[in-house]
Amino acid sequence: MSLIQLSGYRLMWIFVMFDLPVGTKSQNRAATKFREFLLDQGFEKSQFSVYARFCNGKEQFEAYMRRIEANLPNRGDIHILTFTDRQYENIVRFSGQRRKRQKKNPDQLALF
Repeated sequence: MSLIQLSGYRLMWIFVMFDLPVGTKSQNRAATKFREFLLDQGFEKSQFSVYARFCNGKEQFEAYMRRIEANLPNRGDIHILTFTDRQYENIVRFSGQRRKRQKKNPDQLALF
């Protein structure tokens, strides 16, 4: 069995950023449902309306895009960005007035 070297240029991060209306109870429920959907899909909350997920390439990214598109709320703005793992390594993070250490990327890909 040979080891397959995973390229940092093939591995990707997906960022979903959104601004959803929450003026009515139904809008609030729709926004909550969308956030819960992202969490169920394995995204983690990076900021209040920014969620991120690691994936193993364009094919998996396209699968997540189809799932997100099928679960879009009726109103609001949603933006989806992708970064290669190599690009994500260079993100600088601050919390308050302190620089935070970079997040450790997954060492291996879990297959279910």
